[in-house]
Amino acid sequence: MATSTYDTSLVRLLAHEGGYTNHPADPGGPTNFGITIFDYRKYVKPGANAADVKAMKLDEAKTIYRAKYWDAQRGDELPAGVDYAVFDYGVNSGIGRSGKVLRRVLRLPDTTSVVNDAVIAAARGSDAKALIVAICDERMRFLQSLKTWPVFGAGWGRRVAEVRATALAMAGPTATAPPPASLTEPQHEQPAASGLFRFLVSTILAAFKRT
Repeated sequence: MATSTYDTSLVRLLAHEGGYTNHPADPGGPTNFGITIFDYRKYVKPGANAADVKAMKLDEAKTIYRAKYWDAQRGDELPAGVDYAVFDYGVNSGIGRSGKVLRRVLRLPDTTSVVNDAVIAAARGSDAKALIVAICDERMRFLQSLKTWPVFGAGWGRRVAEVRATALAMAGPTATAPPPASLTEPQHEQPAASGLFRFLVSTILAAFKRT
């Protein structure tokens, strides 16, 4: 089994996703910790409203991320760095897309998004850094094609650049990523002051220590 980077990946993803938002240009609607109202209704509370999403607990978000995005894409079995790149892409654009992209860069049929044994074997037998670069390049091309790029493009671009750099570091000999302080601001929000962002990251890290 590959060395899992799940805890590190989740901390970084949560720092990008930020807290509660309800941007009129975001088709996800009310969102907290990056979890949309639709997923909250599916996994936690059917019929939930915006107020319920705003009151969402961090542990609830973590449970959803593990089940829907990490385990569904067999993150624990993917090479370090590749797991993070696929995980973050899946959260940002859906696992249907991230799974197909992973298959495509591995030169496997992309008529399905399922990460099966063949995908795991191919990923483990490939150059992890080359996979990360290919995944992030495709991700940028896709995001730039979206009609919401003018609204969210600057944040998305910074996010993908950070994911690329961090994933490549994870794939290196020491499998150690840069410190979380290098993270960029959440994609859905206006750029925050550096002190506020450091507070957000430290709050997330403290929450992990308590769980």
